[in-house]
Amino acid sequence: MALGSVTIKAGHVQPVWAGHPWVFAQAIERVEGGVSAGDEVQVLDGRGNPLGRGLYSPSSAIPVRLFTRDASRAIDRELFEQRIEAALERRRAFELPADDTNGFRVVHAEGDELPGLVVDKLGDVLAVQFGTVGMKRREAEILEVLSRLMSPRAIVDRTSQRTAELEGFKAGTGVVRGAPLERFEFLERGLSFQVPLALGQKTGFYFDQRPLRARIEALSRGRRVLDAYCYVGAIALSAARGGAVEVEAVDSSALSLEVAGEAALANGLSGRVKFERGDAQAALTRAGRSGGFDLVICDPPKFAPTRAAKQRAVESMRRLSAAGCRATRPGGLLVLCSCSAAVGLAELNRALALGSRDVGTSTRVLERVFQGPDHPVPAAFAEGLYLTTLIAEVRPS
Repeated sequence: MALGSVTIKAGHVQPVWAGHPWVFAQAIERVEGGVSAGDEVQVLDGRGNPLGRGLYSPSSAIPVRLFTRDASRAIDRELFEQRIEAALERRRAFELPADDTNGFRVVHAEGDELPGLVVDKLGDVLAVQFGTVGMKRREAEILEVLSRLMSPRAIVDRTSQRTAELEGFKAGTGVVRGAPLERFEFLERGLSFQVPLALGQKTGFYFDQRPLRARIEALSRGRRVLDAYCYVGAIALSAARGGAVEVEAVDSSALSLEVAGEAALANGLSGRVKFERGDAQAALTRAGRSGGFDLVICDPPKFAPTRAAKQRAVESMRRLSAAGCRATRPGGLLVLCSCSAAVGLAELNRALALGSRDVGTSTRVLERVFQGPDHPVPAAFAEGLYLTTLIAEVRPS
């Protein structure tokens, strides 16, 4: 059956030709062939030359996400199988899984040439997120491939309700294949976690921060550490295991803190971390008034869910930087994170510089940390590098 087509306007072809996987709504000249939501389409330049194939999301600001540059290559079960096998091989090259780590990202959407699909492995269970109507329509094929290649005990759908509404489909909930379960159980760098399905963040855990957790562990010996947005305590526990003399971990979620406390107990660290329910900004302010910590971690929720919110997000990050600098003793280290592509390295540096100046301190960036190798990024896809961390020395100005 002939495919419908999406033709890109002159002046908008270059990014797609160079390898960018998104076709934005404002770049589309016309759509032909009676295309419906979720259909496979050919993408053409203004002269009718094929640029590849993708899936169509008419209600999205990104109506097409490309899967292949081969105009004759169908987006079918065989492609899914090849791409997931390649993704698994990519992780094996970085020793995932390992004896001490059986929790990691298996499929990272555009990073593994499967736009609209995220798959995390949490022990012997998989968590999936469908990000487009096209991938949701192919759910049965995808789950079948995952089951055959990985033999999980269960597969849990963690698709965002907001994403599903924007894309025009109904999100699945809970276990969609396999045995019933109430929690994910997995290891990361030898630390064991049990995260209940009721805890709703992302797929259940922030695997993208694995490199930072390892770095915090290495930096913590002999230091007093404040983790201002601790979630289930992965960074705080890493600091404690690394030899911190004191670790204070703050979060606003009672359930997150309950899970964190259980993890501390399970890993023999319950006496090494003080968990507190409260507001992160208030905790930073209090720390500043009491002389500060040697190592302060500020890893907040996403401030800029869209590019339209960028300026407001940068201002919020500036205020957080100021509070973090106040909370860090002279000569100590501030760790500042952004999980939004709209607030990348340049914006985060500026927010840190201005926030530091606002409170009469100076900062020197010593290290930069990004998402781990199980969150790969195509070279032509700057938006894929969404996680940025600065590790900075804080001193009086």
